[in-house]
Amino acid sequence: QVQLVESGGGLVQAGGSLRLSCTASGNIFSSAVASWHRQAPGKQRELVAHSAPAGSPNYADSVKGRFTISRDNAKNTVYLQMANLKPEDTGVYYCNLRYYINNYWGQGTQVTVSS
Repeated sequence: QVQLVESGGGLVQAGGSLRLSCTASGNIFSSAVASWHRQAPGKQRELVAHSAPAGSPNYADSVKGRFTISRDNAKNTVYLQMANLKPEDTGVYYCNLRYYINNYWGQGTQVTVSS
């Protein structure tokens, strides 16, 4: 069973930056699609960014130019660098690994952006 451990959330003022990390157990990471999702209060979970084993990453329109997803396969870790944060970026951020038909989720980390 793959486990994902997230870290890096917190409280930041608008315009600030945070970096989220998600480290996976097991040996599937380098072959899996890694992604970050978020869920704001009262809203559905939405895809923020994803990184396939090969190819360019993709981003939601709302975060393009501000967020960067990256991965370190040697460390089984995916990162989300968030800059110029806005209050509407507030929510619980979850990392996900998708490997064939299997989906694995982290426990979530809270990001709060104050205005």
